[in-house]
Amino acid sequence: MNAIEDIISLMNNDDNKDFTGYLQKKNKRGDTRNIRLFKLIETDDINEIKNLYKGQDNSDAYHALRKRLHDSLVDFMANRTFEKNTSQANEVLRLLVVSRYFLEHQLTKTAFKCLAKAEARAIPLEQFSLLNEIYHTRLQYAHLNPAENLDALIKKHKDNEKQMQQEGQLNIGYALLRRELAEIQHKGKVIDFRAFIESTMGSLDVSLDEVLTYKSLYQILFIANEYATMNHNFSLVEPFVKKSFEFIEGSKDRAEGQLYYHIYILYFLANINFRNHRFAESEAYLTRMLEQMQKQGSRYYDRFYLRHQLLLSLNRHFNGDPGGAISLAERTLKAASPKANPIDVNDLRVCLAMYCVQLSDRTAFNHIAQFTHSDAWYEKKLGMLWAIRKSLLEIVMYAQFGHEELALTRLKSFKRRYKKYLAEVSEQRVMDYALMVERYILKPEIAQHPGFKKNILALINPHIKEDLFIISFLGWLLAKADKKTAYQAAIDLIGS
Repeated sequence: MNAIEDIISLMNNDDNKDFTGYLQKKNKRGDTRNIRLFKLIETDDINEIKNLYKGQDNSDAYHALRKRLHDSLVDFMANRTFEKNTSQANEVLRLLVVSRYFLEHQLTKTAFKCLAKAEARAIPLEQFSLLNEIYHTRLQYAHLNPAENLDALIKKHKDNEKQMQQEGQLNIGYALLRRELAEIQHKGKVIDFRAFIESTMGSLDVSLDEVLTYKSLYQILFIANEYATMNHNFSLVEPFVKKSFEFIEGSKDRAEGQLYYHIYILYFLANINFRNHRFAESEAYLTRMLEQMQKQGSRYYDRFYLRHQLLLSLNRHFNGDPGGAISLAERTLKAASPKANPIDVNDLRVCLAMYCVQLSDRTAFNHIAQFTHSDAWYEKKLGMLWAIRKSLLEIVMYAQFGHEELALTRLKSFKRRYKKYLAEVSEQRVMDYALMVERYILKPEIAQHPGFKKNILALINPHIKEDLFIISFLGWLLAKADKKTAYQAAIDLIGS
């Protein structure tokens, strides 16, 4: 979609109706075609759009019209968003704006009441930048308020500036780390990410103990979660679990104002516990997460619903309830909105395919058939690790259901595409696994050789809680040696 279509996709029927009225008021000429173009784009009427300037060789006028429509959409949505936004931070901003307006018109008493109310609301929200503006305004007009304790106000301002500077430093570190993660995940960049984390945070002189807020904890857990995923080792981030739990338990008075970050923190804690095979603890965090999702009129419910249900489904699958996991995932996908996050939708689909392969259910083909893009597209949109897992899943699916030629063709493509990359990121284990799958496909009787099972078990790291998705792939091969389902082989590995 182009920029105009992207914006229109965010609008509901009321927005569309009001935007048409907005354009009617804005238009000063009767022959303006912006409303007609808007309705044609809204209904996706390509043929009529082509006839908008029928009989006129005027492509410049058409593109100028599109530019004006785009600018009008941006202005309308900016005003609309501000009007409809009922967040507490937005209420603070409104109080700040109106207090300045009152001060400019000498309504001093009312203005300072608004500033006091704005400060009281901003503190639990940890809105340091808004607090900075509030304190600036109070200092600027302090001479109009004899009751103002100037020394106390100056101290508040300085303390807040320190917190704002620390948050700013962490934001810089977070931005640098997110950029580097994107290069690693989507472009296959090869670096020592652990060293990069240490050097980045060290150069910024950030003390996590001093700067810990809901937002900063979310940022820390995001990086920790991604780092553990890249290393297939969630025991690396165990220290954050206790620290995070202690923080959210000790700051419940601020939780309501930090709902978005609070939900995300609970999600990360649920995921870390799940990846460390603590399914009961993970589900407990998911229960708390759902409770938070339903607060404030369920404003964040849709945003987190799919990933909450996916993690709940994964917990059930690996905790001995594969049927319940499949039912839950299928219901969630069926109920997903067309505007749902495509990453969450694709994660659900690939997990459903994995469940079915482990249970020898040919429905796996239906789920895999939903992936219609190229490997390069999935690498760019969902990351290298995701694309590699999907490719391996397709290979074992074809092998599972007797499509050996397709499996071997996909294997050949997999080796050609990922062999060099996997060597660069020190993931030789993945290639070793792929080669064992290839040997099994070419000669199935090899599975009964004692050395076959020994070689599979040698791929498991005995010093950590092995990654559950790695266990799933290894379980598929072990099932051939032990003559059981891939699901049972994986469950046995988890319990061993």
